[in-house]
Amino acid sequence: MPASPSSSAQAAREALAVRLAHLMRDAGVSGRELSSRCRWHPAKTSRILHAKAVPSDADIRAWCTACGADDQVDDLIAVARAVESMYMEWRRLHRHGMRRVQEEVLTRNAAARLCRAYTSNVIPGFFQTAPYAEALMHAITDFQGTPDDVTQAVAARLARSRYLYQGGHRFVVLLEEWVLHSRIGTVETMAGQLQHLFTVMPLPSVSLGIIPQAAQRTVWPLEAFYLYDDQHTVVETLTAGIHVRQPRELADYARAFTRLSGMAVHGNAARSLIRAALESLG
Repeated sequence: MPASPSSSAQAAREALAVRLAHLMRDAGVSGRELSSRCRWHPAKTSRILHAKAVPSDADIRAWCTACGADDQVDDLIAVARAVESMYMEWRRLHRHGMRRVQEEVLTRNAAARLCRAYTSNVIPGFFQTAPYAEALMHAITDFQGTPDDVTQAVAARLARSRYLYQGGHRFVVLLEEWVLHSRIGTVETMAGQLQHLFTVMPLPSVSLGIIPQAAQRTVWPLEAFYLYDDQHTVVETLTAGIHVRQPRELADYARAFTRLSGMAVHGNAARSLIRAALESLG
Protein backbone atom coordinates (compact mmCIF):
# COMPACT_ATOMS: atom_id res chain seq x y z
CA MET A 1 0.00 0.00 0.00
CA PRO A 2 1.50 3.38 -0.96
CA ALA A 3 2.53 5.79 1.77
CA SER A 4 -0.50 7.79 2.80
CA PRO A 5 -0.44 11.58 2.76
CA SER A 6 -2.75 11.40 5.77
CA SER A 7 -0.90 11.37 9.07
CA SER A 8 -3.78 9.61 10.81
CA ALA A 9 -3.56 6.67 8.39
CA GLN A 10 0.20 6.46 8.80
CA ALA A 11 -0.05 6.73 12.59
CA ALA A 12 -2.53 3.86 12.65
CA ARG A 13 -0.22 1.69 10.53
CA GLU A 14 2.67 2.48 12.87
CA ALA A 15 0.57 1.62 15.93
CA LEU A 16 -0.27 -1.77 14.41
CA ALA A 17 3.41 -2.36 13.66
CA VAL A 18 4.29 -1.60 17.29
CA ARG A 19 1.76 -4.15 18.53
CA LEU A 20 3.22 -6.81 16.25
CA ALA A 21 6.74 -5.93 17.40
CA HIS A 22 5.64 -6.31 21.02
CA LEU A 23 4.37 -9.82 20.28
CA MET A 24 7.82 -10.72 18.97
CA ARG A 25 9.57 -9.29 22.02
CA ASP A 26 7.20 -11.00 24.43
CA ALA A 27 7.87 -14.31 22.67
CA GLY A 28 11.62 -13.71 22.45
CA VAL A 29 11.49 -14.14 18.67
CA SER A 30 13.81 -12.26 16.30
CA GLY A 31 12.72 -10.92 12.95
CA ARG A 32 14.70 -13.58 11.12
CA GLU A 33 13.26 -16.36 13.26
CA LEU A 34 9.71 -15.06 12.80
CA SER A 35 10.24 -14.91 9.03
CA SER A 36 11.44 -18.51 9.05
CA ARG A 37 8.45 -19.68 11.12
CA CYS A 38 6.04 -17.82 8.84
CA ARG A 39 7.81 -19.13 5.73
CA TRP A 40 8.31 -15.77 4.06
CA HIS A 41 11.28 -13.53 3.22
CA PRO A 42 12.74 -11.40 6.05
CA ALA A 43 12.13 -8.32 3.88
CA LYS A 44 8.40 -8.84 4.35
CA THR A 45 8.77 -8.82 8.13
CA SER A 46 10.82 -5.64 7.87
CA ARG A 47 8.18 -3.89 5.73
CA ILE A 48 5.47 -4.75 8.25
CA LEU A 49 7.54 -3.67 11.26
CA HIS A 50 8.43 -0.36 9.57
CA ALA A 51 4.76 0.29 8.70
CA LYS A 52 5.46 0.16 4.98
CA ALA A 53 2.91 -2.62 4.45
CA VAL A 54 -0.31 -3.64 6.17
CA PRO A 55 -0.36 -7.40 6.87
CA SER A 56 -3.18 -9.52 5.44
CA ASP A 57 -5.46 -11.65 7.62
CA ALA A 58 -3.31 -14.69 6.78
CA ASP A 59 -0.13 -12.78 7.66
CA ILE A 60 -1.50 -11.88 11.09
CA ARG A 61 -2.56 -15.46 11.79
CA ALA A 62 0.91 -16.72 10.87
CA TRP A 63 2.58 -13.96 12.91
CA CYS A 64 0.52 -14.71 16.03
CA THR A 65 1.10 -18.46 15.70
CA ALA A 66 4.84 -17.86 15.37
CA CYS A 67 4.73 -15.83 18.59
CA GLY A 68 2.43 -18.18 20.48
CA ALA A 69 -0.25 -15.51 20.63
CA ASP A 70 -3.21 -17.03 18.79
CA ASP A 71 -5.56 -15.30 21.24
CA GLN A 72 -4.57 -11.97 19.64
CA VAL A 73 -5.57 -12.93 16.09
CA ASP A 74 -9.14 -11.62 15.97
CA ASP A 75 -8.31 -8.27 17.55
CA LEU A 76 -5.28 -7.63 15.35
CA ILE A 77 -7.17 -8.57 12.19
CA ALA A 78 -9.87 -6.05 13.13
CA VAL A 79 -7.21 -3.37 13.69
CA ALA A 80 -5.49 -4.15 10.38
CA ARG A 81 -8.77 -3.94 8.46
CA ALA A 82 -9.53 -0.57 10.06
CA VAL A 83 -6.07 0.69 9.10
CA GLU A 84 -6.49 -0.50 5.52
CA SER A 85 -9.87 1.22 5.21
CA MET A 86 -8.26 4.59 5.96
CA TYR A 87 -6.41 4.58 2.65
CA MET A 88 -8.41 3.12 -0.21
CA GLU A 89 -6.67 3.03 -3.57
CA TRP A 90 -9.04 3.90 -6.43
CA ARG A 91 -7.82 1.10 -8.70
CA ARG A 92 -8.55 -1.41 -5.98
CA LEU A 93 -11.96 0.11 -5.23
CA HIS A 94 -12.83 0.27 -8.92
CA ARG A 95 -11.47 -3.16 -9.85
CA HIS A 96 -15.02 -4.32 -10.66
CA GLY A 97 -16.23 -0.91 -11.84
CA MET A 98 -17.36 2.32 -10.20
CA ARG A 99 -20.97 1.51 -9.29
CA ARG A 100 -20.24 -0.07 -5.90
CA VAL A 101 -18.19 2.90 -4.71
CA GLN A 102 -20.91 5.31 -5.82
CA GLU A 103 -23.45 3.32 -3.82
CA GLU A 104 -21.20 3.53 -0.75
CA VAL A 105 -20.97 7.31 -1.11
CA LEU A 106 -24.76 7.42 -1.48
CA THR A 107 -25.04 5.63 1.87
CA ARG A 108 -22.60 8.12 3.41
CA ASN A 109 -24.67 11.06 2.19
CA ALA A 110 -27.85 9.45 3.48
CA ALA A 111 -26.39 9.10 6.97
CA ALA A 112 -24.94 12.63 7.26
CA ARG A 113 -27.09 15.55 8.32
CA LEU A 114 -24.43 18.05 7.27
CA CYS A 115 -22.01 17.62 4.39
CA ARG A 116 -19.40 20.32 3.83
CA ALA A 117 -17.55 19.95 0.55
CA TYR A 118 -14.54 21.79 -0.86
CA THR A 119 -13.73 20.93 -4.46
CA SER A 120 -10.82 22.25 -6.46
CA ASN A 121 -11.15 19.95 -9.48
CA VAL A 122 -14.75 19.08 -10.47
CA ILE A 123 -18.35 19.84 -9.56
CA PRO A 124 -19.29 17.66 -6.55
CA GLY A 125 -21.31 14.53 -7.33
CA PHE A 126 -24.59 15.62 -5.74
CA PHE A 127 -24.64 18.70 -8.05
CA GLN A 128 -23.69 16.84 -11.24
CA THR A 129 -25.89 16.41 -14.31
CA ALA A 130 -26.01 13.03 -16.04
CA PRO A 131 -23.93 14.09 -19.10
CA TYR A 132 -21.28 15.72 -16.88
CA ALA A 133 -21.07 12.67 -14.59
CA GLU A 134 -20.88 10.34 -17.59
CA ALA A 135 -18.06 12.31 -19.24
CA LEU A 136 -16.13 12.50 -15.99
CA MET A 137 -16.51 8.80 -15.17
CA HIS A 138 -15.50 7.74 -18.66
CA ALA A 139 -12.31 9.80 -18.25
CA ILE A 140 -11.59 8.22 -14.84
CA THR A 141 -12.25 4.69 -16.10
CA ASP A 142 -10.01 5.25 -19.11
CA PHE A 143 -7.20 6.66 -16.94
CA GLN A 144 -7.37 3.87 -14.36
CA GLY A 145 -7.91 1.07 -16.85
CA THR A 146 -10.75 -0.36 -14.74
CA PRO A 147 -13.97 -2.06 -15.93
CA ASP A 148 -16.50 0.21 -17.61
CA ASP A 149 -19.82 0.21 -15.76
CA VAL A 150 -20.31 3.95 -16.20
CA THR A 151 -24.03 3.73 -16.99
CA GLN A 152 -24.77 2.03 -13.67
CA ALA A 153 -22.28 4.22 -11.77
CA VAL A 154 -23.86 7.42 -13.11
CA ALA A 155 -27.28 6.28 -11.92
CA ALA A 156 -25.88 5.64 -8.44
CA ARG A 157 -24.12 9.01 -8.38
CA LEU A 158 -27.20 10.95 -9.49
CA ALA A 159 -29.24 9.25 -6.76
CA ARG A 160 -27.33 11.41 -4.26
CA SER A 161 -29.18 14.49 -5.47
CA ARG A 162 -32.38 13.26 -3.79
CA TYR A 163 -30.95 14.40 -0.47
CA LEU A 164 -30.93 17.97 -1.72
CA TYR A 165 -34.72 17.79 -1.60
CA GLN A 166 -35.57 15.39 1.23
CA GLY A 167 -34.56 14.18 4.66
CA GLY A 168 -33.47 17.46 6.21
CA HIS A 169 -29.91 17.21 4.88
CA ARG A 170 -27.66 20.25 4.52
CA PHE A 171 -24.95 20.78 1.88
CA VAL A 172 -22.41 23.59 2.27
CA VAL A 173 -20.20 23.66 -0.80
CA LEU A 174 -17.14 25.65 -1.81
CA LEU A 175 -15.84 25.60 -5.39
CA GLU A 176 -12.66 27.10 -6.74
CA GLU A 177 -13.63 29.40 -9.64
CA TRP A 178 -11.46 27.47 -12.11
CA VAL A 179 -13.74 24.44 -11.64
CA LEU A 180 -16.35 26.43 -13.55
CA HIS A 181 -13.92 26.78 -16.46
CA SER A 182 -12.49 23.24 -16.41
CA ARG A 183 -14.33 21.69 -19.32
CA ILE A 184 -15.61 18.17 -18.69
CA GLY A 185 -17.25 16.67 -21.78
CA THR A 186 -18.59 18.78 -24.64
CA VAL A 187 -19.42 22.47 -24.61
CA GLU A 188 -23.10 21.51 -24.35
CA THR A 189 -22.35 19.21 -21.42
CA MET A 190 -20.47 21.94 -19.57
CA ALA A 191 -23.12 24.54 -20.31
CA GLY A 192 -25.83 22.26 -18.98
CA GLN A 193 -23.82 21.62 -15.83
CA LEU A 194 -23.28 25.31 -15.17
CA GLN A 195 -26.96 26.04 -15.76
CA HIS A 196 -27.81 23.31 -13.26
CA LEU A 197 -25.94 25.20 -10.56
CA PHE A 198 -28.51 27.98 -10.91
CA THR A 199 -31.19 25.36 -10.21
CA VAL A 200 -29.69 24.03 -6.97
CA MET A 201 -28.46 27.33 -5.53
CA PRO A 202 -31.89 28.53 -4.27
CA LEU A 203 -32.64 25.24 -2.46
CA PRO A 204 -32.98 25.62 1.33
CA SER A 205 -30.61 22.69 1.81
CA VAL A 206 -27.80 24.28 -0.23
CA SER A 207 -25.16 26.92 0.38
CA LEU A 208 -22.83 27.41 -2.57
CA GLY A 209 -19.76 29.60 -2.36
CA ILE A 210 -17.20 30.18 -5.10
CA ILE A 211 -13.62 31.22 -4.40
CA PRO A 212 -12.57 33.74 -7.08
CA GLN A 213 -9.29 33.15 -8.82
CA ALA A 214 -8.22 36.66 -7.79
CA ALA A 215 -9.05 36.13 -4.11
CA GLN A 216 -6.35 36.89 -1.55
CA ARG A 217 -5.47 33.41 -0.28
CA THR A 218 -5.45 32.69 3.43
CA VAL A 219 -5.45 28.95 2.65
CA TRP A 220 -3.68 27.55 -0.40
CA PRO A 221 -5.67 25.43 -2.91
CA LEU A 222 -6.16 21.94 -1.50
CA GLU A 223 -7.26 18.55 -2.78
CA ALA A 224 -11.01 17.99 -2.67
CA PHE A 225 -12.38 17.00 0.73
CA TYR A 226 -15.78 16.23 2.23
CA LEU A 227 -16.66 16.62 5.91
CA TYR A 228 -19.56 14.58 7.27
CA ASP A 229 -21.08 15.79 10.55
CA ASP A 230 -17.67 16.59 12.10
CA GLN A 231 -17.18 12.83 12.47
CA HIS A 232 -15.55 11.78 9.20
CA THR A 233 -13.59 13.47 6.43
CA VAL A 234 -12.84 11.98 3.01
CA VAL A 235 -9.92 13.47 1.08
CA GLU A 236 -9.71 12.64 -2.62
CA THR A 237 -6.26 12.35 -4.19
CA LEU A 238 -5.30 11.15 -7.64
CA THR A 239 -4.69 7.60 -6.47
CA ALA A 240 -6.83 7.12 -3.36
CA GLY A 241 -9.59 8.19 -1.06
CA ILE A 242 -8.29 8.91 2.45
CA HIS A 243 -10.67 8.50 5.39
CA VAL A 244 -9.81 10.74 8.33
CA ARG A 245 -11.41 10.23 11.74
CA GLN A 246 -8.71 11.47 14.11
CA PRO A 247 -10.21 14.42 16.08
CA ARG A 248 -7.16 16.65 15.64
CA GLU A 249 -7.17 16.23 11.86
CA LEU A 250 -10.94 16.64 11.67
CA ALA A 251 -10.49 19.96 13.46
CA ASP A 252 -7.81 20.98 10.94
CA TYR A 253 -10.13 20.30 8.01
CA ALA A 254 -12.98 22.15 9.69
CA ARG A 255 -10.70 25.14 10.31
CA ALA A 256 -9.47 25.06 6.70
CA PHE A 257 -13.07 24.97 5.48
CA THR A 258 -13.92 28.01 7.60
CA ARG A 259 -10.98 29.96 6.19
CA LEU A 260 -11.78 28.91 2.63
CA SER A 261 -15.35 30.08 3.24
CA GLY A 262 -14.00 33.48 4.14
CA MET A 263 -12.49 33.80 0.66
CA ALA A 264 -15.65 32.72 -1.16
CA VAL A 265 -18.44 34.81 -2.65
CA HIS A 266 -22.09 33.79 -2.45
CA GLY A 267 -25.46 34.77 -3.86
CA ASN A 268 -25.43 37.23 -6.76
CA ALA A 269 -21.63 37.48 -6.78
CA ALA A 270 -21.37 33.70 -7.18
CA ARG A 271 -24.02 33.75 -9.91
CA SER A 272 -21.99 36.35 -11.77
CA LEU A 273 -18.97 34.05 -11.80
CA ILE A 274 -21.11 31.19 -13.14
CA ARG A 275 -22.54 33.44 -15.87
CA ALA A 276 -19.02 34.50 -16.84
CA ALA A 277 -18.00 30.88 -17.16
CA LEU A 278 -21.05 30.20 -19.33
CA GLU A 279 -20.23 33.14 -21.58
CA SER A 280 -16.65 31.93 -21.96
CA LEU A 281 -17.94 28.73 -23.56
CA GLY A 282 -18.94 30.81 -26.60
